[in-house]
Amino acid sequence: MKSEAYLFGGVAVFFLLTDAVYILLAREPAGIAALTVSCFMASVISFFCTVNYRRKGLRPEDRPTAEIHERAGRIDFFPPESGHPAVTALGVTVLAVGLVYGAWLFAIGFGIFAIGLLGMVFEFVGREGD
Repeated sequence: MKSEAYLFGGVAVFFLLTDAVYILLAREPAGIAALTVSCFMASVISFFCTVNYRRKGLRPEDRPTAEIHERAGRIDFFPPESGHPAVTALGVTVLAVGLVYGAWLFAIGFGIFAIGLLGMVFEFVGREGD
């Protein structure tokens, strides 16, 4: 994760420098906002990779002397099919349409979205996959 942290740190510095030049020369708010957000997003990823590296150390992929069996075994729990992503997408769609047609439709869309999102989050709580 150390090399990824450096990579995204470099990307963040690039966006920061580009943003500074863009602020001085262009003074266009949409571009300034886009470059600023890009810098922050790359910084967050770099921070995440740095924290992960400090907590867990080198991964087998990072060491040239690593063996294949070091990554063997169960990786994680991957859930089977679920209908909740479709409900969440429907909720976001109704939310977007509600921005155009009114607060009543926005509220309905928020309810559908909340049901789908909470369903995805809590669907497999306490259950282990086999």
